[in-house]
Amino acid sequence: MSRTIAYAILALGALTMVFPFFWMIVSSLKTAAEVNTTPPTFLPESPTFDNYVYAFEKAPFARYFLNSVIVTAACVASTMFTTILAAFAFSRLKFPGRDVLFASLLALMMIPFEMLIITNYQTIVGWKLTDTRWALIIPFTSSIFYTYILRNFFLSIPDSLYYSARVDGASNWRYLWRVMVPMAKPALATIGLLNAITCWNAFLWTVLVTNSPENRTLPFGLYAFMTSSGIRYERLMAAATIVVIPMVILFVCFRKNIVTGVSRGGLKG
Repeated sequence: MSRTIAYAILALGALTMVFPFFWMIVSSLKTAAEVNTTPPTFLPESPTFDNYVYAFEKAPFARYFLNSVIVTAACVASTMFTTILAAFAFSRLKFPGRDVLFASLLALMMIPFEMLIITNYQTIVGWKLTDTRWALIIPFTSSIFYTYILRNFFLSIPDSLYYSARVDGASNWRYLWRVMVPMAKPALATIGLLNAITCWNAFLWTVLVTNSPENRTLPFGLYAFMTSSGIRYERLMAAATIVVIPMVILFVCFRKNIVTGVSRGGLKG
């Protein structure tokens, strides 16, 4: 009985989380009359893909999609590289003030990104990188949160491996890439997936530093469907589906890696 109740609660929670995505997809297949019907209809009477056709014609989603892929790939690659180096330094290297410095970096996690927008924007303007893809990449080339996850994973690796490698003549650089990185694949997969989702969905920073469609990403494409004359929700839902579906597929395919990496990184729940 207790197991049945537990599964029932989990099923209810799963339905609650999945229903918004289901409603988004269903609404994107409806007509304007069906979307505005009161009470709302659950399923479309005559599903249509005209909203998706309009979405691609209204905004250059092909260009936005390409920009999103380039920016996300660059952010993930750079964040992974800096995170690996920082996590190794804070877990294996001995230098004065290491723990104090790491604690100070963790304290910076309490500062929301919105408070850093002004200084980041001034930096991008000073470097004359506004309205470029570099402006979308540079502020996201490192992460304290991901460093914290990977550092805890590195700390779980026995010190005997490190000392044995050093005795055999391996440098810190060789030991990092030949021993620690292969062992940390679950944590690295988690960091990469979470960072990809974050970069893919970034909206506010894209609006601030880009002015032309050639450099904007997919989330900004949703802004084209919000006008002063009103919102066509069926078209907006079609555009939102185009933006969200790639990350949903990515999460579904690699959800086990995310759970395993986060739990082994010291963040359970």
